[in-house]
Amino acid sequence: MKIQEQQVLESNKSSLKSHKENFDFLANKLSKNGHDVKAIVSKLSDFQVAIPSWALGAGGTRFGRFSFYGEPSTLEQKIEDIGVIHSLTQTAGAVSLHIPWDIPSDYAAIKEKADALNIKFDAVNSNTFQDQPGAAETYKYGSLSNLDKAVREQAIQHNIDVINIGDKLGSKALTVWLADGSCFPGQNNFQTAFQNTQDSLIDIYKALPDDWKMLVEYKPYEPNFYSTVIQDWGASLMLANGCGDKAYTLVDLGHHLPNSNIEQIVSILQLKGKLGGFHFNDSKYGDDDLTVGSIKPYALFLIFNELVYGMQNNPQNPDLAWMIDASHNVKDPLEDLIQSLEAIQEAYAKALLVDQKALKDAQLAHDVVKCQEILQGAYRTDVRPLIEKARLDAGGVINPISAYRSLDVRGQLIKERGKNTVATGL
Repeated sequence: MKIQEQQVLESNKSSLKSHKENFDFLANKLSKNGHDVKAIVSKLSDFQVAIPSWALGAGGTRFGRFSFYGEPSTLEQKIEDIGVIHSLTQTAGAVSLHIPWDIPSDYAAIKEKADALNIKFDAVNSNTFQDQPGAAETYKYGSLSNLDKAVREQAIQHNIDVINIGDKLGSKALTVWLADGSCFPGQNNFQTAFQNTQDSLIDIYKALPDDWKMLVEYKPYEPNFYSTVIQDWGASLMLANGCGDKAYTLVDLGHHLPNSNIEQIVSILQLKGKLGGFHFNDSKYGDDDLTVGSIKPYALFLIFNELVYGMQNNPQNPDLAWMIDASHNVKDPLEDLIQSLEAIQEAYAKALLVDQKALKDAQLAHDVVKCQEILQGAYRTDVRPLIEKARLDAGGVINPISAYRSLDVRGQLIKERGKNTVATGL
């Protein structure tokens, strides 16, 4: 299914007058307070977030998976679904592939399909947390950290293969996340596991093209519950530094222990020029993979406040790879992703409203109350008219969820694909 320009125009008709009134009111108010509204809208229009190929089908749990029917069963269909989201939101201009779930059978055709929908290829993700059919070695006891050299070499080669696949598609980054760890005390020697991982990553790093980045992701637990080899941002940063200048830490919102100060982590990594990528999701208990902003919207805003500050003040840090890494089993996956994109844009827009000079002055004066008032003043602003304007300027719809439903996108996908298709991935 492809959203046509006329469908976008028709969808906007009924809401255009109301949107204009709301936008003009907010724009006048913000302008009087010294904000460059045009610049803010432009930044929102330019902000693009990659959609992970594995989030386009229904998510699952350890106990069951409930389909939404019409799921994309091929890489071509996944890109088509992202095209639908991008047509509505104008914010999902990239796809992040997971290998071997998404190995193209025809690279030229896949690139042509993506180009036609204005979709770029973001970071490619390797998979050494599952045994693949026909594999000579098992990752049951780890991959890059494994005591068995043959297992490590298999995992290293897989990552090199992923780089080669991504290079053919125009990707510029490799994301490495490991499930390696232990479930019981004494199962692993911590130092040996860490050193094996460092040595393996160095071998992978050597295969990176000159204009590529390696993103090292971390997670404190799951699937191992006693120790994880790359358990936090410090371990990730050490491994990245051990590889070289093209290796960076990747922050996933769900990959932290409860109440971790993620905004502080983000800030320090940007200061050191080592924040390479960011995965958006939300959680109540752990790595819940919930819709972005559905549980902790103020925390998301505080994180974006640091991201915006870093983007403005830390030129030593590279442009970031943004991606949603959320997948839930009780929502239409495309609606879930649209809601996540909206929440990301809201947090970004609110962070752009923070008066950084006034905040710094309040900090210098140790005026803690004023600091809080500045942040919460930006957070309490209803920025949705700004986001709507950014979408309109880029050719999207005012209300993506409403348009998605009025166009009966899920119904059309079911007609095209049937009820029994299942997306590849977890």
